[in-house]
Amino acid sequence: MAIQLKSARVERWAVAGEFVISRGAKTHVDVVVAEIESGGAVGRGEGTPIYYLGEDAAGCRDQILLAAPHIAEMDAAEARAAVQLLMAPGAARNALDCALWDLEARQRGLRLWQLAGCDGAPTARVTAYTISLGTPGAMAEQAATAAADGYRLLKIKLTGEGDRLRVAGVRKGAPEARLIVDANESWGEIDILSEAEALADMGVEMIEQPVPVGADALLDPIYAPLPFIADESCQTAADVARIGPFYDGVNIKLDKAGGLTEALRIADAADAAGLSIMAGCMLSTSLAIAPAFVLAQRARWVDLDGPALLECDREGGFEFRDGRIGPPAIST
Repeated sequence: MAIQLKSARVERWAVAGEFVISRGAKTHVDVVVAEIESGGAVGRGEGTPIYYLGEDAAGCRDQILLAAPHIAEMDAAEARAAVQLLMAPGAARNALDCALWDLEARQRGLRLWQLAGCDGAPTARVTAYTISLGTPGAMAEQAATAAADGYRLLKIKLTGEGDRLRVAGVRKGAPEARLIVDANESWGEIDILSEAEALADMGVEMIEQPVPVGADALLDPIYAPLPFIADESCQTAADVARIGPFYDGVNIKLDKAGGLTEALRIADAADAAGLSIMAGCMLSTSLAIAPAFVLAQRARWVDLDGPALLECDREGGFEFRDGRIGPPAIST
């Protein structure tokens, strides 16, 4: 059946308070939503522009509008294969790819996890909750609030300066929580081994993207007491072989990968290379998290707190309870 682009639009969602990382603060997130219709069925997908790659929501919407005529005469599966070639990885392809997954699942009377070849229905997973940048005292307060809300795994944003104090603050605020950290490429000029050993002594269990993209070989001689996970250094499946010698795992985000199709390929490549999988996300609503939740069933670490960081989520979205993200009422 022919495919029609029903809608490609930009939506703005307010962040609860302020979300701060090393690259700046956000009080809202703009997402792009694609809706595809065929034979009375409608599939939806959402992408969040990757700001550090220069994407913006309006540009992502325009990419979807340009791609849509090229897939109009295809069925959903053919169109999904075509957009992998028509579009570069990024939020626009993610929104369109996931809309096509959703459309095909609805047309075939399947759940998304069945179409993706999973062995069973997705189940609730422990998810990290992100502690945004601030003073050690402010981060301790965030951690205490998150722990009181039931979160048992906290992800700490770092900058390469004063990181041990920040981690100590979070540990003080949530003494029983598991801790992981995201260095956001900021450790290129410091003693990585010494820093990793110090954080390991403080109970941190993983470090995400310690060095800048392109400087991954800095990790080559380091035998750290905890794993390094590639984020910005691993965008697609083709990157896995290159970064594999330097990292212990990969953080797979659908916006980076350009959709669930490529994300599953990255997961397969990571499995083949013996690398751990982390399922991550950008700030987003539950519409974007639904396909990522399928991937999360294969992950050692799950970081799908995007909707939990917003003032409100879409109706029928995921439940966050006792530190876990539960199956949503939409598109699983």
